[in-house]
Amino acid sequence: MSDWQGGALQKPLCWFNSNQHLKDNKVKRFKTIDHTPVDVIEHTLKILKQHPNLKVHIGTDSQNVGLETVYVSVIAYRFGIRGVHYIYTKEKLPLVRDMFTRLFDECVRSIDIAEWFTQQINIKVEIDMDYNQDEFSQSNKLIGATRGWAVSLGYEVNVKPDIQIATRAADYHCC
Repeated sequence: MSDWQGGALQKPLCWFNSNQHLKDNKVKRFKTIDHTPVDVIEHTLKILKQHPNLKVHIGTDSQNVGLETVYVSVIAYRFGIRGVHYIYTKEKLPLVRDMFTRLFDECVRSIDIAEWFTQQINIKVEIDMDYNQDEFSQSNKLIGATRGWAVSLGYEVNVKPDIQIATRAADYHCC
């Protein structure tokens, strides 16, 4: 039995397998808050036509609930100071016990969605990461690597206490 299966270490869900959840058509499972399925690209183009100056935020949050880990990824459309509309996708997986694995996978999912999204539509995307700049927070340890990765791909990154549009919406739908 490998260390990955032994429980001491858990294999990250998307690590070395980037875009797997997108290849499995999970990106097509986005829905509105009233649970109406949407085609991400058609939905975004329709909104862009009406609001050409909107900002797009992408973020993921996760929670361990019972014996499952729930990941929620959000694409949020910010209309200046006039509000936000968002769509989301939710996935339940076997429990991820290791916090760093789970938190890192949030970043992987957000970047995967952002990469797929920006290949379809030429638009600037900001990635919201549910990590805290407070050095006493455990998620703080991931900021350097994850922010660096996202910035190297051309994304602006928001971490706590900065604005958290997409991850706040994702948090709402986690449980």
